[in-house]
Amino acid sequence: MAESRNEPADPIVRGTFATAKQSWADLFKWKQRVAVTNDYGETYCEWQSPRPLRNPISLFAQLSARDWLFFLVGLAAWTADAFDFHALSIQTVKLAKYYDTSKTNVTTAITLTLLLRSIGAAMFGLAGDKFGRKYPMVVNMIVLGLLQVATIYSSTFTQFLAVRSLFGLFMGGVYGNAIAMALENCPVDARGLMSGILQQGYSLGYVIAASCNLGVGGSTDSWKTVFWIGTGLSIGVGLIRLLFPESKQFIAAKEAGGGHTSSSPRAFWIETRKMLAQQWRMCIYCIILMTFFNYFSHTSQDSYTTFMLTQKELNNAAASRASIIMKTGACVGGTIIGYISQWFGRRRAIIVSAIVSGLLIPAWILPTTERSLSATGFFMQFFVQGAWGVIPIHLNELSPPAYRSSFPGITYQLGNMISSPSAQIVNAIAEHRTVTAVDGQPAPAYGPTMGVATAIIALGIAVTTALGPERRGRQFELAKPAGVATADEIEVKGKLNDVESQVAVDGEKPDVGQMENVIVDDDDDDDEKKR
Repeated sequence: MAESRNEPADPIVRGTFATAKQSWADLFKWKQRVAVTNDYGETYCEWQSPRPLRNPISLFAQLSARDWLFFLVGLAAWTADAFDFHALSIQTVKLAKYYDTSKTNVTTAITLTLLLRSIGAAMFGLAGDKFGRKYPMVVNMIVLGLLQVATIYSSTFTQFLAVRSLFGLFMGGVYGNAIAMALENCPVDARGLMSGILQQGYSLGYVIAASCNLGVGGSTDSWKTVFWIGTGLSIGVGLIRLLFPESKQFIAAKEAGGGHTSSSPRAFWIETRKMLAQQWRMCIYCIILMTFFNYFSHTSQDSYTTFMLTQKELNNAAASRASIIMKTGACVGGTIIGYISQWFGRRRAIIVSAIVSGLLIPAWILPTTERSLSATGFFMQFFVQGAWGVIPIHLNELSPPAYRSSFPGITYQLGNMISSPSAQIVNAIAEHRTVTAVDGQPAPAYGPTMGVATAIIALGIAVTTALGPERRGRQFELAKPAGVATADEIEVKGKLNDVESQVAVDGEKPDVGQMENVIVDDDDDDDEKKR
């Protein structure tokens, strides 16, 4: 490795307050503090200038056909997951009529779904880190489709809630495996752009669900047709994923060390406990950040269709059209701001987006016509989901390298769990307050409730992000999976086990020199190989 010409930087600090202080100071420096490891395994920090923005077409060209395949299937899985979630939230009014209950009670299903997603994230995320990205995702998507069918055939509201609870368990497993598979196969320079596109699978799922809702009309039973479409999407993605191989980065990492590896559940959990002991501050920080982000999206969107139907007196078709345009803005904003974050910085992109979204709140909730609500909704979600567009790659870069499937998924879904009452809170407050609707009659105060909540959350995101770390440009592609030992490590452990076995037979203490010779002999073998 050639000697670096970059200016040396102080090491990345440890500790909560020290990290916050260093992160705040680094926010106002254009250069990025980067940890670099040389060919001798020595790690040091230096200031690196951000690479200039490249033509998006040239970034797309860096991805091979195989890379695109992994990315598109990851995007499809995340889109199908979002469709399944939004199929409920945009049809709250229909479901309330179908089950003869209140809209607030229907949002209980959203709360239960969000509560249980963290358990699914842990189950399928750890499976993805241990066994690979492929089969956990296949099982996940097919079961999601079957649970959509079970939702359609729920004859009582109690059955409906039970199925949606189980549905949330399997929904939680999608995000971590999808973004790990999609982004770990992308070249470093393209990750900001691809992260922005990938995250908008969430908004794309909303757009498709809203378009389906518009197409089936406003009759009470039409919600079932939307859920049948979700069934086809989920099962289809699972079957497509079954047709192509494991993520190349996972295979390459597992084969590091000459192609001979060993893995056991015990080794995996030992390494996992070690990671948690070392990285618990990072875990807590990412959970807090994801809690704010999930409140941000759910508060600004889950009740927005209801807001347009009740307070603004739009019909089902007009409200659906406005929702589609609003989420189109989210897709555009997430892509553009995710792309810019590669140059502007992950944290700066998030902070600016959150602040601008807060400033747009009056224009977002005060208009009364479909056109004006569509336009302001477009720009509001441009910046809400613009901040979100940075999150997939930001979480991947903050993750312990061997846990790129479980860490983002679990922290994201734990944030989802904590924010799970958001729709219920907004609905409950709005339905107990009234404002004057377009026709002059009292109506639930959805607009003011969503506006105040979103402003508070946007400020929380800006502050939390400003005080947190950033690892833009981090190299993590070939980190071996957790619990996997290389051939050299296996050989050393075998020699140590032989010594311990002899002790058990002879009943004598092992000679320290003998133990040392095991390690020395192993090192000598390595030196001989190098020579």
